[in-house]
Amino acid sequence: MEIPYQQLSEEALQGLIEEYVTREGTDYGHANYSLADKVAAVLRQLQRGEAIIHFDSYMNTCNIIPKDQLNDMN
Repeated sequence: MEIPYQQLSEEALQGLIEEYVTREGTDYGHANYSLADKVAAVLRQLQRGEAIIHFDSYMNTCNIIPKDQLNDMN
Protein backbone atom coordinates (compact mmCIF):
# COMPACT_ATOMS: atom_id res chain seq x y z
CA MET A 1 0.00 0.00 0.00
CA GLU A 2 1.31 3.44 -0.92
CA ILE A 3 1.46 5.97 1.90
CA PRO A 4 1.52 9.63 0.77
CA TYR A 5 4.58 11.25 2.32
CA GLN A 6 2.43 14.26 3.26
CA GLN A 7 0.50 12.07 5.73
CA LEU A 8 3.59 11.51 7.89
CA SER A 9 4.68 13.96 10.52
CA GLU A 10 7.85 15.87 9.71
CA GLU A 11 9.72 13.88 12.35
CA ALA A 12 8.46 10.51 11.08
CA LEU A 13 9.31 11.37 7.48
CA GLN A 14 12.78 12.56 8.46
CA GLY A 15 13.39 9.38 10.44
CA LEU A 16 12.17 7.14 7.62
CA ILE A 17 14.33 8.88 5.03
CA GLU A 18 17.40 8.85 7.31
CA GLU A 19 16.94 5.13 7.98
CA TYR A 20 16.63 4.54 4.24
CA VAL A 21 19.76 6.47 3.22
CA THR A 22 21.94 5.01 5.98
CA ARG A 23 21.20 1.35 5.26
CA GLU A 24 24.08 -0.97 4.51
CA GLY A 25 24.45 -1.49 0.80
CA THR A 26 23.01 1.84 -0.30
CA ASP A 27 25.13 2.81 -3.30
CA TYR A 28 25.95 6.44 -4.01
CA GLY A 29 28.83 5.70 -6.34
CA HIS A 30 32.22 7.23 -5.74
CA ALA A 31 30.88 10.59 -4.57
CA ASN A 32 30.64 11.45 -0.89
CA TYR A 33 27.40 13.11 0.18
CA SER A 34 26.42 14.33 3.61
CA LEU A 35 23.42 12.84 5.38
CA ALA A 36 21.56 16.11 4.81
CA ASP A 37 22.29 15.95 1.06
CA LYS A 38 21.04 12.36 0.85
CA VAL A 39 17.89 13.14 2.83
CA ALA A 40 17.16 16.18 0.65
CA ALA A 41 17.61 14.14 -2.53
CA VAL A 42 15.17 11.44 -1.38
CA LEU A 43 12.66 14.06 -0.25
CA ARG A 44 12.81 15.66 -3.72
CA GLN A 45 12.17 12.24 -5.29
CA LEU A 46 9.10 11.81 -3.07
CA GLN A 47 7.86 15.30 -3.91
CA ARG A 48 8.28 14.73 -7.66
CA GLY A 49 6.54 11.37 -7.47
CA GLU A 50 9.63 9.45 -8.56
CA ALA A 51 9.70 7.51 -5.29
CA ILE A 52 6.95 6.43 -2.92
CA ILE A 53 6.58 5.21 0.62
CA HIS A 54 5.34 1.62 0.53
CA PHE A 55 3.81 -0.10 3.55
CA ASP A 56 3.83 -3.90 3.54
CA SER A 57 0.94 -4.96 5.77
CA TYR A 58 2.07 -8.59 5.78
CA MET A 59 5.56 -7.79 7.08
CA ASN A 60 4.39 -4.63 8.88
CA THR A 61 7.28 -2.67 7.37
CA CYS A 62 7.67 0.59 5.53
CA ASN A 63 10.12 1.29 2.73
CA ILE A 64 10.93 3.94 0.14
CA ILE A 65 10.95 2.56 -3.38
CA PRO A 66 11.12 3.92 -6.94
CA LYS A 67 7.55 4.45 -8.16
CA ASP A 68 8.05 2.15 -11.15
CA GLN A 69 9.04 -0.68 -8.79
CA LEU A 70 5.53 -0.64 -7.25
CA ASN A 71 4.10 -2.32 -10.35
CA ASP A 72 6.57 -5.19 -9.90
CA MET A 73 5.30 -5.73 -6.35
CA ASN A 74 1.63 -6.17 -7.35
